[in-house]
Amino acid sequence: MQIFVSSSAARNGCGEKDAPFKTISEAAKVARPGDEVLVAPGIYRECVCPAHAGTEEERIIYRSETPLGAVITGAEQIKNWQPFDGDTWLARIPNGLFGDYNPYTEELGGDWYLALAPLHTGEVYLNGVSMYEVASLKEVLDPQILSKSWNTQQTQYQWFTEQEDGVTLIYANFRGADPNRENVEINVRRNCFYPDRSGVGYITVSGFVVKQAATQWAPPTAYQDGMIGPRWSKGWIIED
Repeated sequence: MQIFVSSSAARNGCGEKDAPFKTISEAAKVARPGDEVLVAPGIYRECVCPAHAGTEEERIIYRSETPLGAVITGAEQIKNWQPFDGDTWLARIPNGLFGDYNPYTEELGGDWYLALAPLHTGEVYLNGVSMYEVASLKEVLDPQILSKSWNTQQTQYQWFTEQEDGVTLIYANFRGADPNRENVEINVRRNCFYPDRSGVGYITVSGFVVKQAATQWAPPTAYQDGMIGPRWSKGWIIED
């Protein structure tokens, strides 16, 4: 059976071609062995958690109708930036947006990870490009070039985060750009396409752009016995 998804669909779709689901997650709840989930071009701001596994004989296939046309992202747009000082702006994000995982309180850490100052799993993106997290507001207000970067000029786009009464504060230096007019995004979800338990295998994910998950650091030796992570089960295929 084919199950259809379109980000431009109404919210009462049933997965049929003339009444597609609005989210991939809706399709992932009902897709069974042998089914193919066909996803129309668009941006899908969600974490897809497959409810069912395929089988060796009948895989479950998730396919972007147009190669790289369907984008699954762990980020959300932020449009409530307020001027703070010079080129630096401030966004106040209620922590309820993040659920039980706040990328701006979760620090990076793990084997092989060495940093002079704590950094977080969250990022700030200006028109799809990651900005640089720094350890203090002072650095954001007067950003210095980080000479060890491959793109030194980009390193002056810096941000800093702190907590205040259940609110995540993000200060970001946009170097003269208006963040409320540009596409500014922040990480919200830990994963983009990830089962919540082991044993969900024989699944093919084909043709998607998958980006901006607030994942934890993993050293080069991590997960060598699996494809991507500890919950990626037997039979997964990830296709370009």
